[in-house]
Amino acid sequence: MLTNTEHIRYSRHLLLKGFGEAAQLKLKASKVLVIGAGGLGSPLLMYLAAAGIGTICVMDDDIVQESNLQRQVIFNTDDIDSSKATTAASKLIALNPFIDIHSYPQKLTSENALETFEKFDVIADGSDNFPTRYLVNDAAVLSNKPVVYGSVFRFEGQVSVFNYIDEEGNTGPNYRDLFPVPPPPESVPDCSVAGVLGVLPGIIGSMQALEVIKVITGVGDVLSGKLFHFDGLSMQSHTFTLKRRSDNPLNGEHTVISALIDYESFCNPGAPVKEITPEEFKVMKNKSEKFELIDVREPAEYEQMNIGGRSIPLGQVMDHASLFDKNVKIIFHCKSGSRSAKAIRQLQDKYHFTNLYNLKGGLDSSPPAKEGKAS
Repeated sequence: MLTNTEHIRYSRHLLLKGFGEAAQLKLKASKVLVIGAGGLGSPLLMYLAAAGIGTICVMDDDIVQESNLQRQVIFNTDDIDSSKATTAASKLIALNPFIDIHSYPQKLTSENALETFEKFDVIADGSDNFPTRYLVNDAAVLSNKPVVYGSVFRFEGQVSVFNYIDEEGNTGPNYRDLFPVPPPPESVPDCSVAGVLGVLPGIIGSMQALEVIKVITGVGDVLSGKLFHFDGLSMQSHTFTLKRRSDNPLNGEHTVISALIDYESFCNPGAPVKEITPEEFKVMKNKSEKFELIDVREPAEYEQMNIGGRSIPLGQVMDHASLFDKNVKIIFHCKSGSRSAKAIRQLQDKYHFTNLYNLKGGLDSSPPAKEGKAS
């Protein structure tokens, strides 16, 4: 039952015809896992907490950076360098102390996804990369959980609900029905390269919160079997119909995938990227081994903090290929290791380099101080 205080807090919900106390009690009894506390996760988390979702878990292994604050409105300047998951959780507790908030300051992986998903009724995907989206989708299908999906790119965004079971027991399409295979890694730059209008994740994340509420309460028509696309520049939207594919490897006519796979390799096919751990990198520097260090982050990121490498943003790496010595070990890095891995794949595929190494985990796993000198 709702307490007297909850009746006051959720009074505008209770006044809604077709919603009322019955729907509010469903929200109170529900458990939602939100993957990512970034641009999409910020409004998504805040509106779910305000709505009275009984249990919310925030999963994100990243820390708050100043460049996040243009769109990740759950954070403020004082939160820079703090854990996104734990900081977001503390903000949600302050917003609504009548619900349970948990933080998982860790990365979603093939090893922990199924066990984690089993604890929740709905998964809300606020991730920003293809390996995580495929992982979320596959884990949700294997654990029979609905996924509320959202994504943004520059001035556009889209929302859908995957793996939703309707009242008649029919299961809707999932992410692999929309994108059977991931796009080439170099074809879709992330927001650190392409940019994103700050207000756009607020719009799309709020729509995701709406779909989560509809999935839980049964109120309204869920975006299952549909993809909603929004163009912020033209203020036009379109809703596309999605259907299940017979060749879906998860739940098509011939099931191929029955367990979680290596999603980094799946989304980044081709020659493998060699890695060097931060510990190995430190030993190399201490031994004064000859190497070249390339930082593929954007200039503003480099100016804010760097470890002494040469700054060549990801979008310019291919233009500088002739400058890379094939006889010297070249170590690429970025913040997390994803952009630098993409740079290496591009160089390997086109110019057949064999001496490129990715700093595993990027700066997130390395000492955050200016140091070292590549030779």
